[in-house]
Amino acid sequence: MPLLCPNAGLVGQDMAMTESRQRHGELAIGTGDSAAIPAARARKSSVRAWVLRLMLAVGLALIAGFVIGYVRFASGLEPREPVSVPRTDAIVVVTGGSQRIGDAIGLLGADRGSRLLISGVNEKTGREELAKLNPSSRELLACCVDLDYRARNTIGNAIETRRWVRQHGFRSLLLVTSNYHMPRTAAEFRHAMPGVRIVPHPVVTEQIDTSGWWNEWRTAKVLVPEYAKYLASKLRSALEDDPETSRLSVIVGGRKPVSPKPPDALGPAHEKRSRAEAGQRPG
Repeated sequence: MPLLCPNAGLVGQDMAMTESRQRHGELAIGTGDSAAIPAARARKSSVRAWVLRLMLAVGLALIAGFVIGYVRFASGLEPREPVSVPRTDAIVVVTGGSQRIGDAIGLLGADRGSRLLISGVNEKTGREELAKLNPSSRELLACCVDLDYRARNTIGNAIETRRWVRQHGFRSLLLVTSNYHMPRTAAEFRHAMPGVRIVPHPVVTEQIDTSGWWNEWRTAKVLVPEYAKYLASKLRSALEDDPETSRLSVIVGGRKPVSPKPPDALGPAHEKRSRAEAGQRPG
């Protein structure tokens, strides 16, 4: 007869229960893992959506700020030239239109300053060309006007004007440029010369009617980029101390704001000297 173990039945029951627990445990673990994956995905999706909403909100805020700032900028431009002009030590005009230079020479003739700097003159333009455009001011151009050929942009205008101001010891300047260009120019000049009193004298032209900035596409094409440049100028000025040593000014302008050539190596007078020297050289 076969030998029977009295505990055989109990052992079998224990083994069956152990296997059952293991199966149930594996099932529970598998169920937990599968449930955790969708939860993790949901969290990632929620974070992504929150980031996108934040970026959208920031973008809309920036656009709204730009639009509001532009409205203030455009509506704050002087629609007409000032009637009463105070007297200053000197006058500086930034090139960019013949009317600017004509107005600046007129202010010099009206004794609104003792001397005039025309900044950013084209290298091919000399006193004779300016005298032809302003025949009644030939004497003023000969005695009391300086020409700057080195400035390449508005930042360069401020740098070269500062050198001129220091050379003559001026303490106040009448700044002449177009009305839409005045906010950025005045900001650059005040940043470069914080100790000099800058008096703006905006020039108003018929070509750009700033009073119709809100419904003139031709005006908006000028004012919107000018406002963006004005913002860049204010930001750059807040981040740097001296425009002459600024790397940002090179990045913004795409090149150095002032020509590396010395003043006497620029302009039509230099070209005449160069041609004369070349003619005197032996062949």
